[in-house]
Amino acid sequence: MTELTRRAALGASAALAAPAILPARRAAAQTAPLQVLGHRVHQTVATGSQGGDITALWSRSSGVPVQWTTFDTGPLWERLQREASLDRGTIDIGFLLNAQASPRARALFEPLDGFIQRDPPEDLPDIFPGLLSGMKVGGDTLAMPFRHASSGMHYNIEILGERGITEPPKTVEQMADYAKRCVFRRADGTPVVGLVMGGLDYANVIDLVRAWDGEIVTTDFRCVADQPPMMNAIGMLRELYVAGAIPRNIATLQTEDVNTWMQQGRAVMCGGSFGRNRIYNDPARSKFPGKIVAQAAPISETLRDRLEVAPAKVEFWGLAIPRNAPRKELSWSFIKSMLSKQSTLMAALNGNGPVRNSTYEDPKFREQVPYADEERRVLRVARIPMPAFDEAPRAAGIIREECEAAVLGMKPPDVAMANLVARVTPLLPRA
Repeated sequence: MTELTRRAALGASAALAAPAILPARRAAAQTAPLQVLGHRVHQTVATGSQGGDITALWSRSSGVPVQWTTFDTGPLWERLQREASLDRGTIDIGFLLNAQASPRARALFEPLDGFIQRDPPEDLPDIFPGLLSGMKVGGDTLAMPFRHASSGMHYNIEILGERGITEPPKTVEQMADYAKRCVFRRADGTPVVGLVMGGLDYANVIDLVRAWDGEIVTTDFRCVADQPPMMNAIGMLRELYVAGAIPRNIATLQTEDVNTWMQQGRAVMCGGSFGRNRIYNDPARSKFPGKIVAQAAPISETLRDRLEVAPAKVEFWGLAIPRNAPRKELSWSFIKSMLSKQSTLMAALNGNGPVRNSTYEDPKFREQVPYADEERRVLRVARIPMPAFDEAPRAAGIIREECEAAVLGMKPPDVAMANLVARVTPLLPRA
């Protein structure tokens, strides 16, 4: 009897304590560190010393510390998919590449449109439109843009001057003319080509296609490589190859090769990320420091009355909330803070590619980035190179094969592009 009484008393005590314990546990869960899964560069630009730690701003207001777990791009995506597939998740925020925002990924991440409508980020129209639309899948916004790399054109003013050219190309047709005029051997014996590219894959070819405002694969998943914009681009590349204005080994070149060719003066012009202009002008590695200028990718003469510059490609990382995230409202408050005008500027001063138009007006940022105005011109119209879909890697391989066949003369361009359409179309998602 005494034992039963003692047990009853203990049970009653526990029952009385339970209502007090549960709120305490909830409070502890809300103040536990926010778990962020990203790349090391994301942590660096978010917490750097030059612009300041933007996560600290959020932690001070929320009372929640931030805990980073970082991986390289491939392992990061594998880990994020695995974590987001669990019944109960532990990750509050994950960084997602635009190329990973596929229909299959739609099931793994919380649609953000409801958050955007109820509690919108500061001055949403200030964020470049191509970055916002690039993370929409089936009408759902899977991530908010945080860090971008956009394409421009880089040209060597010293070598252009040696060929009597005193101004940058204003159209893609003029760029092709310059490239042909710059096939020569410099006084020091260096052989020069007019244009260099890091291979003939879709990410490089699309920048030229965009000079005619075209696509290879549209956002509604149609392969249009046999249409005029792509045919114009492939025809121009074939013409430049025959003229010796692009390297004979163009099919095997990589991004690092492009860097070397530009630094050594073996090529006069190239496309690619604006951020690479710093590499091309690095006094420690370049023979032409301060002589390689970045500008917006030129549009075709036929479209100058409609567009100032080509809507070149932009690729970017976004902040996403896994569907199984334990504290979604808290996660959204973090995303909002990371996207504020103040945070965007601070991250940009830490070396981030800013996603807001207004950041490009800041004097401190403009002092760091001499090509700020040109990059902003591109970002106002830039688009992702190709929508994400599950068979995109296979499609990319086919695009490269057929582009190489056309440019290197193994197939007539129209035949190669017809083959490209026939081979890629079965890989595309069906509406």
